[in-house]
Amino acid sequence: MFKIAIACWLPCLMLAGIASASRALAQQHADPPLSSANSGDHAGLVNVQQSDLLATGINDNWNSYNGDLSGRRFSSLTRITPENAGRLQAQWVFHPRSVSPLEVTPVVINGIMFATSANDAYALDAKTGKVLWRHSRAVTQGLVDDAAQHHNRGVAVLGSRVYMETDNAHLLCLDARSGGLIWDVPYAVGNRNYGATSAPLIVKDKVVVGSAGGDDGVRGFLAAFDAQTGQEKWRFWTIPGPGEKGSESWPGETYMHGGGTTWIPGTYDPELNTLFWGTGNPAPDYDGSGRPGDDLYTNCLLALDPDTGKLKWHFQFTPHDLYDYDAVQTPVIVDAEFRGKPRKLIVTANRNGFLYVLDRINGKFLFARQFAMKLNWAKGIDDAGRPITAGLIPDLNGVEVCPANGGATNWYSPSFNPVTHFFYFRSYEDCAVFRSEAKRFEEGNTYYATGIQTTGTPGKGYINAFNLETLDFAWRSPQIGANKGWGGIMSTASGLIAYGDDADNFVVADGRTGEPLWHFHVGQLVHASPMSYGIDGKQYLAVAAGSDLFSFALP
Repeated sequence: MFKIAIACWLPCLMLAGIASASRALAQQHADPPLSSANSGDHAGLVNVQQSDLLATGINDNWNSYNGDLSGRRFSSLTRITPENAGRLQAQWVFHPRSVSPLEVTPVVINGIMFATSANDAYALDAKTGKVLWRHSRAVTQGLVDDAAQHHNRGVAVLGSRVYMETDNAHLLCLDARSGGLIWDVPYAVGNRNYGATSAPLIVKDKVVVGSAGGDDGVRGFLAAFDAQTGQEKWRFWTIPGPGEKGSESWPGETYMHGGGTTWIPGTYDPELNTLFWGTGNPAPDYDGSGRPGDDLYTNCLLALDPDTGKLKWHFQFTPHDLYDYDAVQTPVIVDAEFRGKPRKLIVTANRNGFLYVLDRINGKFLFARQFAMKLNWAKGIDDAGRPITAGLIPDLNGVEVCPANGGATNWYSPSFNPVTHFFYFRSYEDCAVFRSEAKRFEEGNTYYATGIQTTGTPGKGYINAFNLETLDFAWRSPQIGANKGWGGIMSTASGLIAYGDDADNFVVADGRTGEPLWHFHVGQLVHASPMSYGIDGKQYLAVAAGSDLFSFALP
């Protein structure tokens, strides 16, 4: 860490100065709390405790991006069942002013829903959709690539405070009762290609945030901030600096532009006190000539000490990635028997087309299964979990690679149901022609080093149920429709799954068979992952689709 500090002393000093000034300004000009009359009858109902965040049974409250810290997206509510799901009805639709389109998963605490759209945050009455407050912030001009689309996937809540990331990588702390700004900390400086698209994650008394811009020549990192003061507590750089382990892949100044960003929330195991977080692809994407070797810690699952940010172990899915196979897919925490023995597992379906099962205590590779039917970049996975590469190297003439750069799966959330023992995830079958040419990094531009071309053959989407007991697929449901779905999956204790299909429908299906039981035509692409919450004995399902946020329940 000492060498990292020397290598980046100027950005760190800039960050400290800007953060200090921003906190002082925020405290001087924070919006005054609204009265109970202005906030409705909900003021004071939000007070999320550590015990709430650590609970593994998701009931009426959906406390964080994935519901709980395990990443399972599994609701314990059973009021909606396979027998009555066909009676679901729309309850309300909310259309925010700033739309990009929506990729948010809402958080619901005691009947109050918190959602984001671009740089705006909203508190809604989760029963009616009525706006209780809105915190507005203009979108940032001059951003690059994903950040320029102003995607925002949601908030984190602790106590009576709401935390969100902005498109230009600021961490905001808001009063949950009013939306008033408490503090504002910029956490990525020194390269204007940085951005942020994730939801924060609360671990103990810290707010953990990631970075975006891995395709644009930034240096990826995770950072943790004190939830009360906004003071930075630690930072883990995913691209090692000179002299550190893995730095042989990053000669000269290339480590400053190596990618490996952390743009989807991770998960946390309180028993092991370990934070698990996936990292993105190396940069430049398709030209590996300037980054020899494995390119640590890109395309990895990181296991970190949340108190210090120290690395415990890592597992790399795609060493020396040339195909944009980010490994930011949710690492799902599962305690289950594996091959006859109780194990503490991490399960993840990776963008490279393989599903992995790891021992989360030490990162030991236990199992991999190819799920992409179109896969030619690798011949398999060896006994250590390393891919056996087929040696397909993009060049000026182009080479056809499967999966395509969008991956066999992507950031949309999977789900694990401990009742069925099924791991559910969305996949996509597609190939592309990859081309590469050496390119210099230029701030303000992307850093793909050329690009891809579609093959002209339409891709095909699937919803998959993988049985962790048999280590085989229980079922695979082909998606029918003109669009490529980008929505995740959730599951319930009554055996249901919910997701957005490829024909602009929100679907509830039988999780044991995959048979659709009900659908609602939202008329827009579902580009987000669904969630569930309860109010007054009624269970609701909510999902963002296109420019709207929908809520459904039984009559």
